[in-house]
Amino acid sequence: MARLADYFLVVTYDLDKRVEGEGQGRILQRFPEKDWEDSPFPQGIELFCQPSGWQLVPERQPASFFVAVLTDINSDRNYCACFTFWEGLDRLQLQKAEASEVDEVDEEPAVVQSAQVFAPKSLVLVSRLDYTEVFRNCLGLIYTVHVDSLSVPLETVVGNLLTCIIPIAGGSQINESPVCSLEKVPQVLACDWLLACLQPGQEEREESLRTITLGAGDRQVIQTPIDDSLPVSGTSVAQLFRQLGIINVLCLFCAALTEHKILFLSSSYQRLTDACRGLLSIMFPLKYSFTYVPILPGKLLEVLSTPTPFIIGVNSFFRSETQELLDVIIADLDGGTVTIPECVHISLLPEPLLQQTQTLLSMILDPELEIADQAFPPPSTQSSALKIQDKEIRGVFLWLFARLFQGYRWCLHIIRIHPEPVIRFHKAAFLGQRALSEDDFLMKVLDGMAFAGFVSERGPPYRATDLFDDLIANQVERIRQEETCPHKVMNHVKELAEQLFKNENPYPAVAMHKVQRPSEKSQTTTQNQTQFPALDDVVVQLFIDHAAAKLKTAPPVVKVELKGMVPSGPPLGDTVDRNGIVMANSARRLEVVRNCITYIFENKMLEAKKLMPAVLRALKGRAARICLTQELNQHVLQNRAVLDDQQFDYIVRMMNCTLQDCSHMDEHGIAANLLPLVTAFCRKLGAGITQFAYSCVQEHMVWTTMQFWEAMFYSDVQNHIRALYLETEDNSSEQQDGSAGGREISALDLASEQNRLWPTLSKEMQAERVQKEESTVFSQAIHYANRMSYLLLPLDTSKNRLLRTAGLGDVESVSNSYVTNSIAGSMAESYDTESGFEDAESSDVANSVVRFINRFVDKVCNESGVTNEHLKALHTMIPDIVQMHIETLDAVHRESKRLPPIQKPKLLRPTLLPGEELVMDAMRVHLIPDGREEATGLMGGPPLLPAEGAIFLTTYRLIFRGTPTDPLVGEQVVTRSFPIASLTKEKRISVTLPMDQFVQEGLQLRSCTFQLIKIAFDEEVASDLAEVFRKHMHKLRYPQHVQGTFAFTMGQCGKLVVEHKTKDKNQSLKTLSKNLVKTAKRTIGRQYVTRKKYSPPTWENRSSFQSEMDEDEISVSEEVDQSSLTLSSTIRSSDRQTMSNVVERACCRDYQRLGLGTLSNSLTRSKNEPFRISTVNRMYTVCRSYPGLLIVPQSIPDTTIQRICRCYRQNRFPVVCWRNSRTKAVLLRSAGLHAKGVVGFFKSPNAPSSVPSQADSTSLEQEKYLQAIISSMPSYSESSGRNTLSGFTSTHMSTSDSSDKLRQPKIGALMKQVMGTKEDVPGTFSRGGKWGSIRGSGRLSAYNPDVGTRLAGKESPQSNGGPSEALFLRQQKAYLYIIGDKAQLKGGKQDSFQQWEVVPIEVCDVRQVKNSFKKLMKACVPSSSTSDPNMTFLRCLEESEWMALLHRVLQVSVLVVELLDTGSSVMVSLEDGWDVTTQVVSLVQLLSDPYYRTFDGFRLLVEKEWLSFGHRFSHRGAQTLSSQSSGFTPVFLQFLDCVHQIHLQFPMEFEFSQYYLKFLAYHYVSNRFRTFLLDSDYERIELGVLYEEKGERKSPQVCKSVWDYIDRLNKKTPIFYNYMFSPEDEEVLRPYTFISNLKVWDFYMEETLSEGPSYDWELRGRQERVAEETPEKPDSSGPKSHRHIVWPCYDSLSKVVPDAITKLLQDLQSLEAELGQTSEKWKDTWDKMKNSQKTEIKLESKPSFSSSLLMSSNLSHQRRSQGVYLQESCVGSSINLALDCEASATSTPVPGRPSTSTLYSQFQSTESENRSFEGILFKKGALLKPWKPRWFVLDKTKHQLRYYETRQDKECKGVIELADVESVIPGTPTMGAPKNIEEKAFFDLKTTKRVYNFCAQDSLNAQLWMDSVQSCLSDA
Repeated sequence: MARLADYFLVVTYDLDKRVEGEGQGRILQRFPEKDWEDSPFPQGIELFCQPSGWQLVPERQPASFFVAVLTDINSDRNYCACFTFWEGLDRLQLQKAEASEVDEVDEEPAVVQSAQVFAPKSLVLVSRLDYTEVFRNCLGLIYTVHVDSLSVPLETVVGNLLTCIIPIAGGSQINESPVCSLEKVPQVLACDWLLACLQPGQEEREESLRTITLGAGDRQVIQTPIDDSLPVSGTSVAQLFRQLGIINVLCLFCAALTEHKILFLSSSYQRLTDACRGLLSIMFPLKYSFTYVPILPGKLLEVLSTPTPFIIGVNSFFRSETQELLDVIIADLDGGTVTIPECVHISLLPEPLLQQTQTLLSMILDPELEIADQAFPPPSTQSSALKIQDKEIRGVFLWLFARLFQGYRWCLHIIRIHPEPVIRFHKAAFLGQRALSEDDFLMKVLDGMAFAGFVSERGPPYRATDLFDDLIANQVERIRQEETCPHKVMNHVKELAEQLFKNENPYPAVAMHKVQRPSEKSQTTTQNQTQFPALDDVVVQLFIDHAAAKLKTAPPVVKVELKGMVPSGPPLGDTVDRNGIVMANSARRLEVVRNCITYIFENKMLEAKKLMPAVLRALKGRAARICLTQELNQHVLQNRAVLDDQQFDYIVRMMNCTLQDCSHMDEHGIAANLLPLVTAFCRKLGAGITQFAYSCVQEHMVWTTMQFWEAMFYSDVQNHIRALYLETEDNSSEQQDGSAGGREISALDLASEQNRLWPTLSKEMQAERVQKEESTVFSQAIHYANRMSYLLLPLDTSKNRLLRTAGLGDVESVSNSYVTNSIAGSMAESYDTESGFEDAESSDVANSVVRFINRFVDKVCNESGVTNEHLKALHTMIPDIVQMHIETLDAVHRESKRLPPIQKPKLLRPTLLPGEELVMDAMRVHLIPDGREEATGLMGGPPLLPAEGAIFLTTYRLIFRGTPTDPLVGEQVVTRSFPIASLTKEKRISVTLPMDQFVQEGLQLRSCTFQLIKIAFDEEVASDLAEVFRKHMHKLRYPQHVQGTFAFTMGQCGKLVVEHKTKDKNQSLKTLSKNLVKTAKRTIGRQYVTRKKYSPPTWENRSSFQSEMDEDEISVSEEVDQSSLTLSSTIRSSDRQTMSNVVERACCRDYQRLGLGTLSNSLTRSKNEPFRISTVNRMYTVCRSYPGLLIVPQSIPDTTIQRICRCYRQNRFPVVCWRNSRTKAVLLRSAGLHAKGVVGFFKSPNAPSSVPSQADSTSLEQEKYLQAIISSMPSYSESSGRNTLSGFTSTHMSTSDSSDKLRQPKIGALMKQVMGTKEDVPGTFSRGGKWGSIRGSGRLSAYNPDVGTRLAGKESPQSNGGPSEALFLRQQKAYLYIIGDKAQLKGGKQDSFQQWEVVPIEVCDVRQVKNSFKKLMKACVPSSSTSDPNMTFLRCLEESEWMALLHRVLQVSVLVVELLDTGSSVMVSLEDGWDVTTQVVSLVQLLSDPYYRTFDGFRLLVEKEWLSFGHRFSHRGAQTLSSQSSGFTPVFLQFLDCVHQIHLQFPMEFEFSQYYLKFLAYHYVSNRFRTFLLDSDYERIELGVLYEEKGERKSPQVCKSVWDYIDRLNKKTPIFYNYMFSPEDEEVLRPYTFISNLKVWDFYMEETLSEGPSYDWELRGRQERVAEETPEKPDSSGPKSHRHIVWPCYDSLSKVVPDAITKLLQDLQSLEAELGQTSEKWKDTWDKMKNSQKTEIKLESKPSFSSSLLMSSNLSHQRRSQGVYLQESCVGSSINLALDCEASATSTPVPGRPSTSTLYSQFQSTESENRSFEGILFKKGALLKPWKPRWFVLDKTKHQLRYYETRQDKECKGVIELADVESVIPGTPTMGAPKNIEEKAFFDLKTTKRVYNFCAQDSLNAQLWMDSVQSCLSDA
């Protein structure tokens, strides 16, 4: 029973306490005055009566009512019903109050001018019960009695109100009082009616119906709910959904459950209360346990910044003050919005549930939605009445919670039954069985306070049950079957709604309300209303006392509480499995696990080993893991299973694998199942020493998680306590056993039975049971202290480290720093990274384990009620337990070290090169897969990686050799290696191997040969060894000096020797290099060397000044020493020898080939040559990085050169490097200019110049130099040097070669494309000068807008294909184009009479190349596989911009080629002249001159342009310690890639194959040869390596030059040779350069795991020999398959699947060997074949008119067809090479060219073949052969008549060339012709060689054929 109202108060406006205009309230009267004992009076009510503040108002406002909720200190809620009305204040009171204020403030009173002011007054009821309507009626009645001055005394009404008592629950109370009204009864007895119902023996109806009356002629019914555990919501839930909408309320619902802060805003107080009540109602069965204030007064707004969660309502009047709350979710009830701040993340319901809930809610709130689209909607679908709707919505949420919490009772652990039940919830198991362990929402709910309350309230097994218990126990099956069908669910929800409605309104029929309201009159009359009177407190108190006395004498009301056993519902396990959420573990997988375990225990180790990988893979699935624990369990006898070493090893591996994928929560209970097993399996190590499995499975997160141990402990305690009571019951009730139905009694059922019996037991029995339970818990605690010490103490306790684990909760990641003790300082949720040991230094493992166990023991013992004595006993035992365990462990550790190591695969020794030596012996490692998926088996094929083997460090390479860990691929050998010199990045990593769960140290090594070796050191490798390995590697990678590289140390002993005294074999060479160096040093010494002084640059030099400062090079000052300028006559003899050596250099041979100067009779010049070979740099004094001999114009003396060179960076002045043999145009190279020089004289003459006159003279000399170059060109001298415009034009027009005219537009377009400018009006210049620039635009300009014009210009023969010539080259072309860096050439003034022109382009910076290359490596060889869509190969490739860089280099090169081809000379003058310049110049020569596309030519090109002209190989390749910081920049690789792109487009123009380019790309970084070491010829001479290649050969097998090596190899094998080589005479190549035309070089992508890189041929040969030696036994096993599986990433394709020609050559060799002949060299064989082929072609082809026409019409930029086709010709099978016709402008046939038809026969066209006319004809065979039907095809395009066996046949049987056909005539049938065919069906085809006889099906058909052939002939 409860009082309806605890307190009644009257609160009024306090006139005395106004502060700055803000009023306050005060309590006028309060009844009763004394506090009730059971409910103290709540403080601060006056604030809540006027939540927005107490204020006076000028006009009366309507009376208002709302209910505020106050929570007291015991967290009980008080409902305060406030009824507020407004009373007029008389002026007197007001003035009094104001006067008193003025006295204090000394100010004029601001008198309120209105006639009257109104003050609020509130009547307040305080109650524990929430009956809003009853309160509204009662307070309204009191007000009515006052206003309408009814005859009832107010005291009576109040007294009755305060003494009214009603039951809390159990149906409706209509209290039929014996009296109608209390007026007629003496006041003292006014309470008697109250007690009438309490008399026992009243009628039933009277018991359940209760009316109350306050004695003012009123009567109302109070309906108390049947079950008070269900909340009463009225219509508040439905209102809330109407105000906010479904999604918003669901958001708030989830936010409240996951403990966020929620704030409601509304201008109505009652709505705030209702909304909060509604939100709490839908949370049932969870109860909200945080701050709950539905109406918060404005003065208390700072409460909103509390850190704890809350649900609060605030009047929208205070909206502005809620704006700065950052973490509060604001729901605006009036506007219907919910605002969620950015920093708040609400976890929503898990997926199918969220959707289903939304659907159900919309079916209730908007039933018309479903039928909105129906053609014949049902007549009416009104949504239910609001109060019914309210219950339906609550029904949905009940249904939702039943689904969320189904089976929760199966996860309760009951740890104590007596004296009262102690229950814990096993969260991990619950989540695991629901397969929701990842679900954010459920995790948060289960961790929340509300759920903790839910468990403690609903956990006990013996209590009263309610609707929710019933739902969970009995409806789960129904819910699961219906969940997918909304209408069935809806019916269920409606049933629930009905129950809820009935609970709130048990007697809906009874409605006998009779409450008076104030009359209209009294509400409207505002004047002269009396004040609310003061009540007589004595009278009211009398009422109260009287009632209290009555209650005391009345007999106590005993309401029977219906307790019962709480049913648990169906267990969880089955529910989930049926949903199929369990991971797909096929029965086959479980079978594999079972078999493997059986094999292990039957000691069939080989079988087990085969199954192991499959088992480890299967163990990723939950079912397999559970299966494993069950299987292992069966092999344990009496808690012990002794194994031998190998069994033990396998079992431990399986356990580790099983645990590895468990999270630290262990939601599937797998660690729990393994816990007893790890203490059971063991092996004998020695006398009395046993090692248990736990010492090998410690490295898992789960063991360091407190929650895991707690859950384990509780479940064990529960089992023991259950056993305890089962025993006692078994003794008493064995006969009931059959009736139990065989189902095990669960612990909860037992507990509930015990709780029921508890009151019936005697005191002794009770005490005995409590004691038994307590000792059970205590013994378990001891047991667990032991278990925990087993799993937490590492085997080697001497090491001061605990389990290496990553931060808790982050299981998968393997952190690099091991948190030293995740146990000591960390605990599950409150994991604190700072927490190390409290005193890390002194503490050790034992202490931290003791601390951890102590914490555990404290927690569980307190929770399970262990006595303090027992707890103390435990604390003293724990350190002893740990100490004892450490001692046994020491023995085990000692013994385990003596164990023979597990049989690991044998380490395979790598084969080494001659001269290569091991620096470190094999270290056992695992090769881990990286981001390339081919080898891991992910893309199909066997998993070759991970592999187990060893890493070897030699003087040359880093080699891994091993075998795959997967035994199915175990017989393969995996090799990965790269030259140590190509290492670009080394990074330490830590790796978890899939087999043993230890985190290994590892290294990731990346090489610029596009290889990545990711290794994890085996545990047998000591970590200091790994460190030594790294140091050695660094030493080898960056030697102190270039002489430390492998190319020099090869064959010496392993120590890196820097002295090289042994090289004195060839004395003359030695002196030569010494002399050279001495002289160079001397000259430099004589000139005084000055650092450039900084002088601020003049304004026009600014742009280029920057680059000059970057270099800060040393400049040689003016005083040139005379002796260094000696002519040949004064060269000393030792120098002469030097010179002859220099002359011998390859460059000179090339210069002579190009006719650029001769070195006849010493060094005298032949005057008529335009160029000479200058020896000015023979001592390397003019320019360190240039070669000794240079080609300069004849007319320029050496002195001038010495002056000019200072204008250029690094003194690299322009020199000629190539001349076009046809146009005689020359190609020059130089570095970019310094600030002064050419740029200076491009400036306008009157520009302010601070350059001294000496600079002017230099620039004049420079001009002279350029002029001399121009004069050397024949086209210039022809025009006899006239500098007039007409002169230029005439020269231009009279250019001798007619093909120039055709070429003109091509260049126009090209220029335009390279410059990227738009077409301007002819004659005007765009801002960037005539050329604009090659755009850089931030990103590289990869895509050019002018593709169209370029192609147009290239392809069309008319001149208008490009921009008009006038625009292109201001009416004439320049004689010399200078390709310069845009940055340097700004502001140049154009002079229309100069004969050279500057083309500004933007070059790629070296830094750009370096960064691009890094990104390219990461794209081609990623270090880890990723699923990120932004990291796909193509995306990374694009971001690397490598292709864009290639495009740019190629683009410039093609431009230069075009310019040279039109007869202009070009000078490439970029950066320092040794990177981009070298690339461009070499590519230009390669494209223009076929010689450089042969072996000799390419070698010469590289030696000349790259080596002699000083490309800084050592610096760019970071080959020594000094250049380490500059990083690896593959300029040369970029050049090779460009060559590869050209090779792809012109496969027939190159003598060398793609492999040749890859070979160079590999060895230019490998440091195996000396060719690519050092930065210039000067440095090579200084070291004495430049000429020794020519001199002695110390050891013939060691090649010091890569070229010699290639030559030797080329003689043996055709690997470098391109079979398609079939060059055109003087063919100039013009490749397409757009990115879309470029391909990624396969050098970057391919790898051969069988043998490592294929570029060291000695290794290849050896491995093959080893392989051949083994199979010598005669094979008697019958026919053996010759098939061989080829894996793309494992086998070397070129070797296993050679191309046809290589195969034939190999077969030929082996056949010759078999016959005992001396096999001839492959090259000779090949050349013979080719010659015979050529003669055949000549015999066959007689050029005819038609063929030449075809050739000339083919004026396209022609590509050679790729591929070699073996063609069957009449003469016999031969290999025919595809030849190409160049677009030739003449229309005469070219002699010696094969006819078009033979050309065609070589390429199969990619489209389907052109068939102009086809059909069946009978053809008579050659002499004496019969007629045969054949399928004939007439092909106009190829100009042939082909025939096939049948129509479907692809192989052509024969071809009749139409070019050879002379006539087609009707024929006559000959012998053996087909019968029954008319005569006119025959016709003959006469060719130059023979006559063909044909026969068609009929005459018509024959006529058609004849016409078609005829038309073909005439067309041609």
